[in-house]
Amino acid sequence: MDFALSPNRVDFVPRTVTQPAKIVIAGAFAVGKTTFVASVSEVAPLRMEEPIIRASTTVDDLTGTPGKNTTTVGLDYGRIHLGNQLVLYLFGTPGQIRFRPLWEDLTEGALGALVLADTRDLDASHDILGLLESQNTPYAVAINLFDHAPRYPLPEIRQALALEDHTPLTECDAREYGSCLQALITLTEYLTRPAPPLEPQP
Repeated sequence: MDFALSPNRVDFVPRTVTQPAKIVIAGAFAVGKTTFVASVSEVAPLRMEEPIIRASTTVDDLTGTPGKNTTTVGLDYGRIHLGNQLVLYLFGTPGQIRFRPLWEDLTEGALGALVLADTRDLDASHDILGLLESQNTPYAVAINLFDHAPRYPLPEIRQALALEDHTPLTECDAREYGSCLQALITLTEYLTRPAPPLEPQP
């Protein structure tokens, strides 16, 4: 599928749009969801963040992100057009497992999800992957390329995350617009791919 995106950021939805889609941006704590939504959104993103207080440092691992001083406690919201007819409404989730009820609410009605993952702690992705699978929400996975994070071949990451062969797995830099856009295109192409024909039953 060939997507064309206007380079100009806009504050309105054109009349040509006929296909709106809700997309969830999910992943573990401090994996880059807020940064991703802010980087790719064509409108000023909505952020629901609070300062990280001393009490939360006993349950949220800040080892890999010593400069992090806020965390999402509600959602992140952004919007982007892919072509003239399709608009994606992006809903970023909080990362901590204690927000699971909010994960469930945000994924309801979503066309699909993009799960960001960090090679420094791939195991942290299993909670949200399990939730999406239990809700039959299709998803793609994008490895956020943090500075100084270890790099692994994608087939090894696919195995570590126990991803199905058909599940898209890619890399992105959540700080870069073009990289985030390509991750969303990968997901959208997967979600809009025609289903394979059913084989006749004997």
